[in-house]
Amino acid sequence: MTSAVTTTPVERAGPLDRLRAMHQEGRLAADYPAVPALLAELAGTDTGFADLARAGRLLARLAPGTVRELHPGTAPATVAVTGHGVLDALTAPLTAEFARHGIPLRTLDGDYDSWQRDLQDTTSPLYAPGTELALCLLDAQVVFDELPLPWRVEDLRAALDAKLELLDTLAGRYAEHGCGTLVLNTLPLLSGHTRQLVDHRSRRELSVRWREFNAGLLRLADRHARLHVVDLDPLVAESGPVRDSRLAAYAKVHLGEELLGRYAREIGHLGRALRGRAKKVLVVDLDNTLWDGILGDDGPDGIAAATTYRGEAFGRFQRAVKQIGAQGVLLAVCSKNDRDPVLGVLRDHPDMVLRETDFTRVNANWDPKDGNLRDIADRLNLGVDSFVFADDSPFECGLVAANLPEVAVVRLDEEPALHVDRLLADGWFDVRELTPEDRLRAGQYRSEAGRQELRETAGSMTAYLQALDVRVEISPVRDHELTRVAQITLRTNQFNLTTQRLQPADVRERLDSPDHLVLAVRSRDRFGDNGVVGALFAHREPDGLRVDNMLLSCRVFARGIEQATLSSLLAHARDTGAAAVYASYRPTVKNHRVRDFFPSLGFETTAQSADGALEFRHPLTGIAPLPGHIALDVSFPDAPPPH
Repeated sequence: MTSAVTTTPVERAGPLDRLRAMHQEGRLAADYPAVPALLAELAGTDTGFADLARAGRLLARLAPGTVRELHPGTAPATVAVTGHGVLDALTAPLTAEFARHGIPLRTLDGDYDSWQRDLQDTTSPLYAPGTELALCLLDAQVVFDELPLPWRVEDLRAALDAKLELLDTLAGRYAEHGCGTLVLNTLPLLSGHTRQLVDHRSRRELSVRWREFNAGLLRLADRHARLHVVDLDPLVAESGPVRDSRLAAYAKVHLGEELLGRYAREIGHLGRALRGRAKKVLVVDLDNTLWDGILGDDGPDGIAAATTYRGEAFGRFQRAVKQIGAQGVLLAVCSKNDRDPVLGVLRDHPDMVLRETDFTRVNANWDPKDGNLRDIADRLNLGVDSFVFADDSPFECGLVAANLPEVAVVRLDEEPALHVDRLLADGWFDVRELTPEDRLRAGQYRSEAGRQELRETAGSMTAYLQALDVRVEISPVRDHELTRVAQITLRTNQFNLTTQRLQPADVRERLDSPDHLVLAVRSRDRFGDNGVVGALFAHREPDGLRVDNMLLSCRVFARGIEQATLSSLLAHARDTGAAAVYASYRPTVKNHRVRDFFPSLGFETTAQSADGALEFRHPLTGIAPLPGHIALDVSFPDAPPPH
């Protein structure tokens, strides 16, 4: 006996129609966790930017506060927007791109052509507390509108020099008074500008000067810690016309909708990176993903990643994956294949750019891929929300998307020439700046195999820790470690007691304050140097020392480093005359394992709020001894004189 299965129109509908149905039924806020997956489907289509703008218009009607009330772990973002032309068309794609990452958006829009006033006025929305991104979106008319008539190249050069000097000054003002990240952009030069000069020599000089201006604009980000500059040239190269001349003339809309959509995507990537939500692991399939062919059917001699036209496309993809892996992204394999033939290909096949040593894990078996991704996450002690999964199989992509919605799924297809474009389209691994630890990360994770073997052969945990020979150094953050320490606050979720997220400029402000302690925790052992693995932030108050936050990388859990760090701080507080040390714990989905960390080291619980937050006090008596297996080198700055 069979039964008919009926499918409702909404179930058959595409993602945009499903989103519209959620809106019409009043379920959009309640079902907000389902929105990113729908938007991911939209983004992968040929009409993705237009469809995302349509979706964004629906999502912009949601109150971010309502979404947060229904989903407490969802933190809205506030973005202030100003510029030269009319930018009404930016709000919708910007809202959709943030929603793709599960972030409800609140926008604060400035008046037409108010960018200079907004940047000069420290009471404008760009400077408002809680503003994460201050977007100042400019176009070429901001220069050409100021030229005399008639104008020559010399006039343009003077205008560009003055504009760059002004932007430098305004970026410095924001760095001093702003609390978020200011975003500027390079200015696209159009043929309608260059062809106003009739001689080729002048046009050539104009183009040179314009490129020098844009290069100078990009370099401003090196001068100002709170500044980011988006280069519009690559976005222009991929989009349609920079503008519609009729809209530019009649409505002062100087940037077209597709270009604004691509810009919004870049800002979404930036917002995700600033929140420390860059992905950490790229997991790839093998057959028809890394190489052309099916190993189990064709054998090692029947697959290719070079020597054939189609094989060369797979080789290009392997080179892109290797390039990503060289910058701190962990690489892993998840393939339905027998393990030994896979390892044979990765070790010996002449076509392979990627080798076994490039991967931190190779899971080649016949188990479901969602389970294999969980296994890889467990082995690396990372959450699956830090994973990107790339596969050519619609079934496998659908399985992972359905069962592990936290994983970013890159759907490849039968055209390998597009693999690289699809992998890089969403900037999943974007960070503000690479650190030395980033480049060494893959090797550090591979050395973990030696630690696991030692742990398995040691008679006890005590014997393992003694044999590990852990050495810890604690001292104030050094200048070259600023970016790394900020990165730890952004990307560490498990051992993160208050989840205060800091940018490098925020770390610098605290480091320069005589009332603050900003300490880096470094570790090494018999298997290698782990670099900066933790940080501790504290400040002095009239009645003692307050710990603002303490963080430790998951790579070095359970080695006594956290106890050694806090016991050293308590001893320093006591020796410098503090009456007590105060601390807090703010619960999140991922940091529950450190809830009892402070009490385990002698802190008394003084308060507890309804959301589970805890307050602690240590009277500086009975300080826990340092773990005996750790060799400790501690250097604290001198305490400032009392006010």
